[in-house]
Order: sequence, then structure tokens, then C-alpha cells
Amino acid sequence: MDFITLVLFVIGLALLIFGADLLVRGAARLAAAFGIPPLVIGLTVVAFGTSSPELAVSVQSAWAGQPDLAVGNVLGSNVFNVLLILGLSAVITPLAVSRQLVRLDVPIMIACSALLLLLARDRLISRLDGVIFASGLIVYVVFLFLQAGKEKNDKEGDFEEEFGRADSGAKAVMTNLFFVAAGLGMLVLGSHWLVEGAVMLARAMGVNELVIGLTIVAAGTSLPEVATSVIAALKGERDIAVGNVVGSNIFNILCVLGLSSIAAPDGLPVSEAALNFDIWVVLAVAVACLPIFFTFGCTIRRWEGLLFLGYYIAYVVYLFFDATKHESLPGYRMMMMVFVVPLTALTLAITVVYEWRARASRK
Repeated sequence: MDFITLVLFVIGLALLIFGADLLVRGAARLAAAFGIPPLVIGLTVVAFGTSSPELAVSVQSAWAGQPDLAVGNVLGSNVFNVLLILGLSAVITPLAVSRQLVRLDVPIMIACSALLLLLARDRLISRLDGVIFASGLIVYVVFLFLQAGKEKNDKEGDFEEEFGRADSGAKAVMTNLFFVAAGLGMLVLGSHWLVEGAVMLARAMGVNELVIGLTIVAAGTSLPEVATSVIAALKGERDIAVGNVVGSNIFNILCVLGLSSIAAPDGLPVSEAALNFDIWVVLAVAVACLPIFFTFGCTIRRWEGLLFLGYYIAYVVYLFFDATKHESLPGYRMMMMVFVVPLTALTLAITVVYEWRARASRK
């Protein structure tokens, strides 16, 4: 691997991060200036905007004929978002979760993950599957518009604190249009360089593109979510850290995979490794959110954050063992499946039953 490849990779990553920030801020202020409800801005432009690097990288990878990188980026980002970002945020401070998130958005995230598993069973996310995903996103956004009025006043303060008061003057509109255009340009250029660098990196290290997508690229494109959620946790802002992750995961599946499979000439082939393991991990972490968000008065405790972080480390170790065909892989897999995962499931089940009884006794 030469020095130029590494420089391209780092510059591409930097362009993605700064481009995403410009795009989110410009688009959010434009939306507010044209009277789009603040709730819709928060749950679409802002939450989905932090996933724009994933969109740029996956569409570029699909178009360039690197389907493993496109699929691995989405799967790895969803696992990274829940296990590492929420885990780290909860370790910083316990995270309060709104009941609406538990009742609506988390089940939607689980349903999207299950739909991904179902549509990928033939080892191909076809263009028709992509249309199904994109249509699901449209339905979700329309639903948010219909629900927007209920929390309008609550979200106005959050928007102004994050982006400042919206200005509908001609100068402000032109400035925000420039931000959007500059952000898009940086995303396109950054994604091209990042994908090119990642492919060369994978070849130089002898690691397949799926693993690179699941780890390095996924972590890099998730940096906007890291910044948003960790800063929100440090500020003690209710729901922002959690809502950003859940909204981004929904966007990753419905929009990123949807548009990537439409952009790919023949859809996105899904590798056997991704189908038999990584998609199941995405579904498992989505399902795990429900009991963890529901218990302890809808609060993610520090020990639950540590549990998430531990599982992310275990996941990366598994990917390393699998990629290198390490002799410890069979024993490691057996330890996780026979002892660690069942014990975790039992612990979560007990906490859910305890919480359910505690709430019933208070009524």
C-alpha cells in the first residue's frame, strides 16, 4: 500500500464528515425557512443527514462494482451505531428514551432489519427490492409529516439550539443553498476517494472488501452519528443521542441500501458471509434495543452501555478471526453462542419481566 492511497483514504473521510455537516445544516435551515415543521426536520433532515456519508459511499461502491463494500458499509454502520455509539453515550451518562421511540421507531427499525433479511435470502438485493425499500422510506416520512404537529413546540427549541433561528431572507437562503451544494460536492468527491482507498487498502492487507466495509469504512462513515450522539449525551439532551441512532439505522436500510441497489447495474449481490452472519447481527442488535430501551423507566443504564460496548468488541474480534481463518474461531464461536449470548438474553428477559411487574403494581 503506497502513501498516496492512505492520503486519499484520509482526505476522503475528512471530506465526508465536513460535507455531511454542511449538508445537514444548510438543508435544515432551508427547510425551516420554507415552513417545514421542526419535528420533520429533526427526524428526517438532521437524523438522516448524519447518514449521508453511508449513502454516498454505498451508492458510489455499487456504481463502481464493489457490492461487498456497499452492503458491508450499511450492515457495519448499523451495528456500530447501536453497540458502540449508544454504548459509549450511555457510559458517559444514562440515556432517557421517549416512550414514542419505544412504541414506534424501534419496532420500525426491527421491521426494516427483518425485511432486509427476508429480501436478501436469494443472495441478491435486486432493483425491485430497492424500490420496496425506497417506498418504505417515503411511507415513513409521510407518516412523520402527519404526526409533526403533535410535538412542534417541543422540537422548535431543539432545532434553534442546534442550528440557530431560521432566517427566510434572500441572503440566508442563498447561503444555505451554497452550503447544500458544497456539502453534496464534498460527499461525492470524498466518497469516491474513500472507496478507492478502502479497496486498495483491502487488497494490500489481504482482507476482503466485506470486512473492510464492516469495520473501517463503517466506522468512518458513522463519525457524524458519533459526534451527534456523544455531544448530546454530554449536554444531557433528552432523546437526541438515541433518536439519532434509530433514525439513522432506518435510513441506512431503506434509503442507502434501496438507492444503492437501484444504482447497481444488476442489483447488489449479498455474500454468503453477510447473509449467514452479519445481517443476523443487525437484526439481533435491533431487537436487543427494545428490552434495553423499555426497562428502568425507559432509560439506558451505564451497565447496559458497557454491555453494548462489550458486544461490539466481541463482534470485531469475530470478524478478525474469521478474516484470518484463526484457529481460535471455532472455540470463540461456541463460547459466544453457548454461554455469552444465552446468558445475555436471560438477563434481559428477567429485567423486562421485573419492569413489567413494577409498572403493573404502580397502576
